[in-house]
Amino acid sequence: MTETTRTFTPDWVSPPGDTIADILEERDWTQVQLAERLGYSTKHISQLINGKAPINEETALKLERVLGSTAAFWLKREAQYRAGLARIEEENRLKEWTFWLNQLPVKELMNQGVIPKCNLIAKNKPSLVKKLLLFFGVASPEEWRSYYAGMEISFRRTREEQTDVGAISAWLRLGEIEAEKLDCPKYSKPKFEKAVREIRSLTVLPPEEFESQMQQLCREAGVVLVLVPSIKRAHVSGVARWLNPHKALIQLSLYGKTNDRLWFNFFHEAAHILLHDKENLFLDEWDSGESLTSDSEREADEWARKFLIPPEYERELAQLKSKNDVIDFAERIGIHPAIVVGRLQHDKLIPLSWMNALKESFSF
Repeated sequence: MTETTRTFTPDWVSPPGDTIADILEERDWTQVQLAERLGYSTKHISQLINGKAPINEETALKLERVLGSTAAFWLKREAQYRAGLARIEEENRLKEWTFWLNQLPVKELMNQGVIPKCNLIAKNKPSLVKKLLLFFGVASPEEWRSYYAGMEISFRRTREEQTDVGAISAWLRLGEIEAEKLDCPKYSKPKFEKAVREIRSLTVLPPEEFESQMQQLCREAGVVLVLVPSIKRAHVSGVARWLNPHKALIQLSLYGKTNDRLWFNFFHEAAHILLHDKENLFLDEWDSGESLTSDSEREADEWARKFLIPPEYERELAQLKSKNDVIDFAERIGIHPAIVVGRLQHDKLIPLSWMNALKESFSF
């Protein structure tokens, strides 16, 4: 004997009219006779039996008086039928929407535990579609395109070449979900300016010390800071956006995985929050393609550069020729030596292969 635990889910449903027809057969009544007893037309009785006309409260009470049982029974029978129809329609829609999976980083989301792991075969795809609709919080792929893929026109991207919108939208949604878990007061620009100054002094600390502190400082100012692992083909290092008029989000991916990039990314995104409007989504990438000539991106870059290494110290950068020089300079201005190395490399004052030992790698 073979035991199975599979739930029986038939691809058909039985309308309440089947029960009505069974009773008519038992009593040897015609539909005309039932119509006379209920006070309905024969056409309406035919529609009731075929499931085309719904059983409402009035009809349920009439059926109770003429055929027996209770009005609650007839209403429940109707509700089960309509729910069954909706289930079959939903299953058919999910099958039609499986094309959407090709636009999303399904395996990546499986690996991150967002959706259960399974083989990407035909019978599993409708279920995956449903789980991903729940993940994105949208009713259909059309709403996903309208909301998340539609954000593409708002991306103030740092690169010309297009990356994968499905991967980007998944990464953005992961940040939204994390941000939704966190409460914070209304955004205060003075408090955030103060928080950013304090966070600059945290750059010298290891991640296990600075991470919670910088998140707390941001949150107290009305800015949620979340770290979300990068997703292949998204190529994003960070994003600054407003979840509502009173709550801002800075989301970092550790794309690049070295602390010089992490810190520059953070202060670049902080600049967007401090300097720019609340309507746009500022999505930033690292090292892929030609830079865009966006005023907002140039302003954020320049603000971060000057905030980390104030202009009065810039002339000294060209004189830093050894690791000890960099360490001493960084200690004097109160930042991590890796930030100085990253600046020297970016400004081509030293080769990209020099002094990388002063950088620290991060991982989730």
